[in-house]
Amino acid sequence: MKRILLLSLPVAMMVACSNPPNTTKTEATPADSAPAATAPAASIDASQLGANHWLLDNAVDASGKRIDGLFVRADKPVTLDFKDGRVGASNTCNNMGGGYTLEGDALTVGNLMSTNKACAEPGVMELDALLSQRLQGKLTVRALDATTLTLATATGDVLTFRAEPTAETRYGGAGEQVFMEVDAQTKPCPHPLMKDATCLQVREVKYDDKGLEQGKRGAYENFYGNIEGYTHEVGVRNVLRLKRFQIKNPPADAPSQAYVLDMVVVSELVK
Repeated sequence: MKRILLLSLPVAMMVACSNPPNTTKTEATPADSAPAATAPAASIDASQLGANHWLLDNAVDASGKRIDGLFVRADKPVTLDFKDGRVGASNTCNNMGGGYTLEGDALTVGNLMSTNKACAEPGVMELDALLSQRLQGKLTVRALDATTLTLATATGDVLTFRAEPTAETRYGGAGEQVFMEVDAQTKPCPHPLMKDATCLQVREVKYDDKGLEQGKRGAYENFYGNIEGYTHEVGVRNVLRLKRFQIKNPPADAPSQAYVLDMVVVSELVK
C-alpha cells in the first residue's frame, strides 16, 4: 500500500500629550493646533523574512487577551515561511500559502490556498480559519529583525513570531537537492564511538526533470548521521526529497555533509 504525502508562513504605542496649566491666556497658533507627529516605524530588515522560519510565540487581540485558538498544538507552533514572493503556513491542519508584498511596514498577503484534509485533533480544524482570518489582507509590521517578527492586523490583533534560521542561513548556501529511499528497518552499524548503534538503511534515487526515475536503485547502505526534520517509523519505507549541505570545517570524526528533509515523496507500509 502506498500513500503519497505532499507538504508541499509590541502592543500599539499610544502617545498622550498634555500641556501644564497656564494662567496667561494666549491665542492658539497653527503650530499649536497641528496634530502630534506620528512616531517613526520600527526599522524593517526585509532580508530577514526569507532567512528564517517564523514560529508563533504570542498572539493577543485588541484588548490584550491571548488568542488561545492559535496555540492548540503546543509542541508544534504555527510557522510562517517566506520565499520567492510567497508565504506558507505550516503546523496547521492544512498547509496554506499565498503571495505577499512588503512595502515599508505594510505586509499584504493575498488569498491563501490550502490542502483539503480533515484533522481529528481537537481545535486543529478551527486553527486554519483563525490563522487565515488574521494573515490575509494588509498587515502592519511592528518589528522585523534577526530574532522577532511582529504583525498587527487591521482589527488590532498582534501576532509575535520568533526566528529560527533556515538551513540555507545556517549552512551558508542553497544546498543540493537529492532523493533518498529509506528502508523500513534499521540495522546494527557498530562504530568505534557507538558500540550499539543502529543505522537507517538508505540508497539514492534519481529522477529526471519530468519526475521520471532514472536508472536502477543500488544496494542499501548504512546512514551514519541525522536527517533534520525526519522521524523514522519502523515498518515504513519512504522516499525523501532532501537538501544536502556541505559543512564548513566540521569537527574531527563529524560528517562533512548535512541532510535536511524537504518533502516525503512516497511512503509505503511494509509488513
